[in-house]
Amino acid sequence: MTGKTCLIVEDQLETGSFLTKIVKVAFPNVATVLAQDLKSAIAIINDPLRFKDAPLGLCIVDLGLPDGSGIDVIRELKEKNPDVPSVVATIYDDDAFLFKALAAGAFGYLLKADDESSLVNTLKLIENNNPPLSPSIARRLLQEFRDDDKPNKPDVNLSPRERETLVLIGRGLTVNEVAAEMKLSAQTVAGYVKIIYQKLHVSNRVELIREATRRGLV
Repeated sequence: MTGKTCLIVEDQLETGSFLTKIVKVAFPNVATVLAQDLKSAIAIINDPLRFKDAPLGLCIVDLGLPDGSGIDVIRELKEKNPDVPSVVATIYDDDAFLFKALAAGAFGYLLKADDESSLVNTLKLIENNNPPLSPSIARRLLQEFRDDDKPNKPDVNLSPRERETLVLIGRGLTVNEVAAEMKLSAQTVAGYVKIIYQKLHVSNRVELIREATRRGLV
């Protein structure tokens, strides 16, 4: 991380300052840039001159932004600079946000409620290419992905259209948005979603994203 830049996406100045402090303690030789909304973050990521002297090496993202979701920042960074890890820093500790962020490409997930020293030590895991996860998040993922569950999960044969639908749903798109993306009717996409639910044995979107992520389908 030495000589690189960390982009912090956080709309609250006080919290932005706190996260900046965390980064500086964890990585003393890293520069920081603060973006307070989705639009600014996307513009910074796509500015070729912004990181001329100190390349972008890390992005810390809040999920709740005034003009959109931090998930879109994660997706943009994943597309434009896939080697740069994005780490969520949020108050949301429920599965819906967690698995949606992971499906979008987040490398880590930190809870702002954790104490300062814990956040610093967890963030430092990046230096060894280990995902920084708050302890409660790590425990939850271990429970979800424990090895003894895997043999009980049969292979799922999804058609190309079903897999494409699943990927788009995993990115957080609605049925209407998926239909527009795939140039199909919303009724057709809804039919694909129903089939996917049956094949994955899930009953709601949170379970769908979790199960698809566990199986490596998204």
